[in-house]
Amino acid sequence: MQYSISELEQLSGVSSHNIRIWERRYNALKPSRTTGNKRFYDDDQLKRLLNITGLYYSGHKISAACAMGQSEIDAMLQQEFDATIAVENRYEYYISQIISNGLTYNEQQVNQLIASSFEQNGVLETYKFVLYPLLVRLGLMWRKESLCPSQEHFLSSIIRQKLYTAIDNHSVEEQLAASWLLFLPEDEDHDIGLLLASYLLRSAGNKVIYLGPKVPFFALESAVEATRPDNLFFFMTRMRPGNETRAYVSDLCKTFQDSGIFISGNPRLLSELNFPDQVKWLKDIRDFENVLETVK
Repeated sequence: MQYSISELEQLSGVSSHNIRIWERRYNALKPSRTTGNKRFYDDDQLKRLLNITGLYYSGHKISAACAMGQSEIDAMLQQEFDATIAVENRYEYYISQIISNGLTYNEQQVNQLIASSFEQNGVLETYKFVLYPLLVRLGLMWRKESLCPSQEHFLSSIIRQKLYTAIDNHSVEEQLAASWLLFLPEDEDHDIGLLLASYLLRSAGNKVIYLGPKVPFFALESAVEATRPDNLFFFMTRMRPGNETRAYVSDLCKTFQDSGIFISGNPRLLSELNFPDQVKWLKDIRDFENVLETVK
């Protein structure tokens, strides 16, 4: 397939601005040109960008990631893949079996496996030790060409369905603690983490106003004005210039001074920021669980 730079941005989560910088400074990608002299990228260039991005997220300098050959990238991917293997066999059984059945689009068996893990390990443990590592592994498998995008979408869709079902089991009448408004900025659309946060908050007795992905700032203002939540929670996962992220967080703080603001997402992006006291960075699910114990 052929991709424009904007399509590459949507598929990789890396802004067009950063892609151009990586090309110019580090020779990261080598786009081709149409007869009309328009730049385009092919599947190999997309996979290379995904691999470079994965290495960058893992803590490698972008210059080093762009300089790696395919054999070096393959070795690093294998190390990351090995790190997703669960410590306990009972978790690894479910991860491997769900992937195996997902490759053949066996929805019934995938559903049965997840239901079985819910029964054996509980809903929270299943998401922490089975489904979250599963999602990480799926991304690595795609980059290693062991998985096609449709298989990843198939399994992600089932996980979303399970989260919706778990969320529906919590009645509004049980929400007695703080109120939380959950959203993703208008250029973010990966919502599984946000759905899991909704489940955890509701399980702890909180009221949740769920806006979902791609929320424009003016729509967020309208929702906050109508609901007056105690806290806002959102994810930022796409790579973007640090000044854009700082400006967005600053606008949130200025506009919603009466609410606590919690952020999670891409550690490479967020670690470069100095957050004001109003903003709390939740680095992982353990941080989120600790917040549930203290924030009311």
